[in-house]
Amino acid sequence: MSDPGLRSFILNALAEDTGSGDHSSLASIPASVTGRARLLIKEDGIIAGINAAKEVFHITDPTLETKILLNEGDSVGYGDIALTVAGSVHSILRAERLVLNIMQRMSGIATATAVYVEKIRGTNARITDTRKTTPGMRMLEKEAVRLGGGINHRMGLYDMIMLKDNHIDYAGGIAEAVRRTREYLIMNKLPLKIEVESRNLQEVREILAAGGVDRIMLDNYTIPDTREAVALIGDRAETESSGGITLTNVREYALCGVDYISIGALTHHIKSLDMSLKAY
Repeated sequence: MSDPGLRSFILNALAEDTGSGDHSSLASIPASVTGRARLLIKEDGIIAGINAAKEVFHITDPTLETKILLNEGDSVGYGDIALTVAGSVHSILRAERLVLNIMQRMSGIATATAVYVEKIRGTNARITDTRKTTPGMRMLEKEAVRLGGGINHRMGLYDMIMLKDNHIDYAGGIAEAVRRTREYLIMNKLPLKIEVESRNLQEVREILAAGGVDRIMLDNYTIPDTREAVALIGDRAETESSGGITLTNVREYALCGVDYISIGALTHHIKSLDMSLKAY
């Protein structure tokens, strides 16, 4: 994670939540009161977001003392304690919701990713994420995927060429889209990899004929068509299965021989891991 990016995110999130002040705490608890709290895990999963939580406490109040008891990516269960924090009660309560929002979501993503990774164990495929992330939280959500054993696809529009169906249609076809892309990269001296989405086997043939492509996405392919596409492509490009892939069929796709399986649901359709921050 980028420290400046994380700091900016935390400051914005705290400002969004606090507004003119935490009037609940200001109204009911003297500012001088100090106390302790511990972050309790309430269901099994993979823990993620501990480092971000530590930063939230520090940015909220540098005098807070945070003790980390678990490591990022650890397997956890009900009753485990991830961390403790001590200091100003006003500061602890101000940070509480942001810490939980980050850690619950990141841990949910890491847990879901780990389940998919386990499903394809023993194959050569890798589970990867997509750009279907929560605005402002991409760095955190993609970190959670890594902690769950997956890998990251491109971070944004800037670090890899991805020619999807709309690019191809607007450009006038696969050959023209690839040609223009290669010229653009040369002209601008950009060492970016090129991935092209295919919707059927005929488009795979067109992509291979165009040449100069690093990865071919097989979008919403059936299992038989995926096997045929992988055989057709051979070692001329990396392969990535995407679309309609679930825990039920992910291993079948992996066994087709694809290099990557991208799953948008890892970051846009997950269940947060239950946890709470409690005084003790």
